[in-house]
Amino acid sequence: MAWLLVLLLLLVLLLLAVLLLVKLRGSPRDPGGPPTHPGPPPHLGPRIHLRPPPHLPALPIIGSLLSLRSDRPPHILFQSLQEKYGPTYSLMLGAQRVLLVNHHVHAKEVLLKKGKLFAGRARSVTTDVLTRGGKDIAFGDYSPTWRLHRKLVHGALCLFGEGTASIEKIVCQQSQSLCAALSEAASRGLDLDLGPELTRAVTNVICALCFSSSYRRGDAELQSMLSYSQGIVDTVAKDSLVDIFPWLQMFPNADLRLLKDCVAARDRLLQKKYEEHKADYSDHVQRDLLDALLRAKRSAENNNTAAAAAAAGLSDDHVLMTVGDIFGAGVETTATVLKWAVTYLIHYPQVQKRIQEELDRRVGLDRTPQVSDRGCLPYLEATIREVLRIRPVAPAPHPPRPFTTAAVLNLCVGHFTVNKGDRVIINLWSLHHDEKEWKNPETFDPGRFLDQDGSGPALPSPSYLPFGAGVRVCLGESLAKMELFLFLSWTLQRFSFSVPGGRPLPSLEGKFGVVLQPPKYEVHATPRAGWES
Repeated sequence: MAWLLVLLLLLVLLLLAVLLLVKLRGSPRDPGGPPTHPGPPPHLGPRIHLRPPPHLPALPIIGSLLSLRSDRPPHILFQSLQEKYGPTYSLMLGAQRVLLVNHHVHAKEVLLKKGKLFAGRARSVTTDVLTRGGKDIAFGDYSPTWRLHRKLVHGALCLFGEGTASIEKIVCQQSQSLCAALSEAASRGLDLDLGPELTRAVTNVICALCFSSSYRRGDAELQSMLSYSQGIVDTVAKDSLVDIFPWLQMFPNADLRLLKDCVAARDRLLQKKYEEHKADYSDHVQRDLLDALLRAKRSAENNNTAAAAAAAGLSDDHVLMTVGDIFGAGVETTATVLKWAVTYLIHYPQVQKRIQEELDRRVGLDRTPQVSDRGCLPYLEATIREVLRIRPVAPAPHPPRPFTTAAVLNLCVGHFTVNKGDRVIINLWSLHHDEKEWKNPETFDPGRFLDQDGSGPALPSPSYLPFGAGVRVCLGESLAKMELFLFLSWTLQRFSFSVPGGRPLPSLEGKFGVVLQPPKYEVHATPRAGWES
């Protein structure tokens, strides 16, 4: 009944908006008025005439929500709107203006050239629930405390990062466990849904990184972790008007309640791990990321430097939300890319065979792949790049909940004005499927990332940003690349993947949510010659 009242209230607001009658193609800022910015001073070059970007129709209060009604997922809708509005345009979500960037030139201007000026984060009801009011890195606003926070986490990740024995050993252990699960299924003549196994393997890598622990299949704490993580993903993936109209919180909201319950379960586990680490902390041993953050926090409390002043704002909440960030971003994304990789290898068995031939030739059967083998396995590396291109794990944020950069000053992108607080969405799907940048972008072709003789890597287009760029670039990029390489090389060295006999190939469309998920399906894993045991 309460939701019926909300619906009626929204209809009343819509009727009022129509009665107020602004021009359907109008903008809250008069496009015919003078430019917000006069351009650079004469000594810096010629004056540039700036103007507001093309914009979707907007009504008072609700903004452009009516124009966003579509059966197509947001990244496809945003891409299609380029035909009418051009590669960079704006829309209104309630009273909030959002700039949509669909081309790499403007994307790199936002992320690289003016990265610090577009490094802000806008608050929302959902992100505040997830992060205790922005006390993390992903959704924390740009500030001295945020910069130090990110620097500390980056340093801790580097300690366990690419090329070191510790993290590589952890990933290899989980690769071995994944292969054992595939061997067990094959020996019993069973087909397997790889999704849960990949998620468990990646979760164990992150658990080892964050608090030096791992879980066996079926472990109660692991199941609890997977359950609340899935609950968070499912609720955040849904359209949520409460992020556009925060006053809707006064009405019952089942999704928001579920999100709060899942976050509470997550925080109880994180708090337990944190208290254990504080109890047996040592300045002389750094076991994991929690130890690194504890050391930084305690060091800041005993210094009077500028960095220490910034770190003074680094509370226990910041530490816990950072670990929550790493789980949220590091598990779902990497596991999803691995699922897409297997899905495409099943669709393109010739690609799978070529990777295996490369592994046989360069690594052989007498040992397992190592990170140092990446340079001599160019086709596998090219395949990973192509998976990241054709199915970017986060192609574009959901329209009602744009987890985006935000301008910290009045700025411009190209010749378009951007006002302080305006949000910016980079549509990676458009960048990675631009027909002017990629030949046959809908075709899965790892060869596009190889040089002419196929012996080394190549980057055929600047329109490739799978991990973002600039100030907000993905912190876990090198870790993710290591995981993708080792998990795929270990499994493809030992198994060939296909769908069970008589079943159709899995769909390549994907389900849009927090990440773009492939469908659930069972895989038939056939042990390769020499690895039957």
